[in-house]
Amino acid sequence: MADFIPRGDAEAIAHGKNLVAYAVGNAAALNMNAGDETILKNSLDDFEAKYLEAVTKKAQSEAAIVAKGEAREVYETEVRKFNSDMHDAGDEHRTAMALTVEDDIKTAVGAPASHPVGEVETSQKLVHIIHFRDEFTPDSKAKPDGAIGAQIWLKIGGAPPVDYKECQYIATDSRTPYNCDFDGADAGKTAYYLLRWINGKGETGPWSPLVQATITG
Repeated sequence: MADFIPRGDAEAIAHGKNLVAYAVGNAAALNMNAGDETILKNSLDDFEAKYLEAVTKKAQSEAAIVAKGEAREVYETEVRKFNSDMHDAGDEHRTAMALTVEDDIKTAVGAPASHPVGEVETSQKLVHIIHFRDEFTPDSKAKPDGAIGAQIWLKIGGAPPVDYKECQYIATDSRTPYNCDFDGADAGKTAYYLLRWINGKGETGPWSPLVQATITG
């Protein structure tokens, strides 16, 4: 969610003036007390004064710029507290003051549309370390939206599997990598892996390309 306070100083001041004017004019409806109004308005006024001093000084002295930054920090503290205090004020009031308005409409997330990309590390004896990333974000460890983890299916030895029906489900891993341990009798055999994302509703995405590696003894 974007910050409700504009990044620019002039824009933040204009936003604050609208907010304060509305809050003062609707103090009863917002259940505000005079002390809260005064603190918020005074912090905004000081921020504006320090801002004008900083931008009008010919050399824009470092002291004036620092003072402006400190004044903005004080104002932001007060206006964020006000934003929190107005949590139950109602969307109409919050929208009028350009405060945060929570989106109550939840967007449905369907089955994963992408597949994991697997890579097998064989540096340890009788262990395969299976790293997996999403095909759309190969430089990140993040799962696609809605996915709770990657299903990992395995076939040991023989010809490569034609589909997952020749494999055995071994785990759903929520975080890469996954360590797969083997018995000594499997040393020298080839392990084949298929992976797919699964979401919280049990819906699965497309299968990954087949990944294979020799089991080191």
